[in-house]
Amino acid sequence: MIERVKKIRAWLDDRGGLLKMAAPLLEHPVPPRLGWMYVLGSMTLIALVIQIFTGIALATMYIPSVSQAYETLQFLTNEDATGRLLRGMHYWGASAMVLCVGMHMMQVFLAGAYKYPRELNWISGVILLFLILALGFTGQLLRWDQNAVWSVIVGAKQAGKIPVVGDALARFILGGENMGGTTLSRFFSIHVFILPATMILLLSYHLYLVIRNGISEPPKVGRPVDPKKYKEWYHGLLQKEGVPFWPDPAWRDLIACAGVIISVALLAWFLGPPELGSPPDPTLIDADPRPDWYLIWYFALLALTPPALENVVIVAAPAVLGIVLLALPIFFNHGERHPLRRPWSVAIVLLTSLTIGTLWLKGQESHWSPDFDTKPLPASAIGAESGPAFEGARIFHERGCQYCHAIEGYGGKRGPDLSTIGDRLDAAQLNLRILNGANNMPAYASSLSQSDLDFLVNFLLTRKSQ
Repeated sequence: MIERVKKIRAWLDDRGGLLKMAAPLLEHPVPPRLGWMYVLGSMTLIALVIQIFTGIALATMYIPSVSQAYETLQFLTNEDATGRLLRGMHYWGASAMVLCVGMHMMQVFLAGAYKYPRELNWISGVILLFLILALGFTGQLLRWDQNAVWSVIVGAKQAGKIPVVGDALARFILGGENMGGTTLSRFFSIHVFILPATMILLLSYHLYLVIRNGISEPPKVGRPVDPKKYKEWYHGLLQKEGVPFWPDPAWRDLIACAGVIISVALLAWFLGPPELGSPPDPTLIDADPRPDWYLIWYFALLALTPPALENVVIVAAPAVLGIVLLALPIFFNHGERHPLRRPWSVAIVLLTSLTIGTLWLKGQESHWSPDFDTKPLPASAIGAESGPAFEGARIFHERGCQYCHAIEGYGGKRGPDLSTIGDRLDAAQLNLRILNGANNMPAYASSLSQSDLDFLVNFLLTRKSQ
């Protein structure tokens, strides 16, 4: 059996030459003592491979039409034998890709691996990060449910705030003035063709740079990077202490990549894909547009930003962050690499991680979003099982007041708690506030009958401290 395998391998190598092409890559020397932190780039790559294969499979069944996209995903999730697994692997593969590329960039930053001669490695990696986030944003719309549609509408509204090019960019995102079939077709093309092709080309160049410039050696205290001497020193290190990429470093990569594949498959099998919401209906505003988990922190940041600073956070902050990331290796391409000699880099990573983690937790709570799943007030919270107060509580829920306002712990947290509103406002003030609205509260003058208004006000007047 072994001899037969050797003959087949020899035949393939003689006819195709693939093994001879791969041999220099497997045998090229890498610095000694590379640890497990150096597998993060390969983990990101295998997550992208998962996305490509599952994406191709899903694209063969997905119909990018406003009349059939939602039904297609319902069929894939609930009826097709492999559809649920494919959707789950595509979703969790995207999560793995974002998580791995984030950790990979933090490791490269902490190790100072963006310094000479690997400036372009870092710059191409930053662009790949932006493309990965764009893949996540465009892919969410393809679910074509209420949440996905309104998420893109919100995104287009934010893009419209960019000076000069904002309106044109918003129209480009929507494919016109309004959300519709053109939007879905455009996002499908961008998500399935344009972004993956761009990423594959850029990733190929990124990998070429890794081979050309070599894998950065683990940083050492007191060994700064001198652009005039580094290459000579690095090649000397490889000649004296370098080890072949195969087998030890390659085996670590293979084990890590296998872990990514198994983890994604298990998450897809047990947790499945993201749940589909209700079909899109632009006439309904009872949507809670939330991005996928890896962008929840930015969702929270926008929600917590004061209105006067929205343009700064939406436009200026991402632009400044992008410029800083791209310019980092140009202005800081020499000097110490070890984190102990670069405490500012450690502080930046810790502060960034703490900020994103805190915002992510806040985004999960979403106190600023209406709670459309809140249940009607129980009789114990109303204080009655019939009568005017009971009718007022029913209207309080049916008219959506309870989506934003809580009473006795029941309801949303977007607006003020109304458990003791009767202590603060009288009947005339309540009438004025309900009919005219205030701040983010809609006006109900045209949608409430006089009798419903009276029931609602009478109920709110009963909400007093004991």
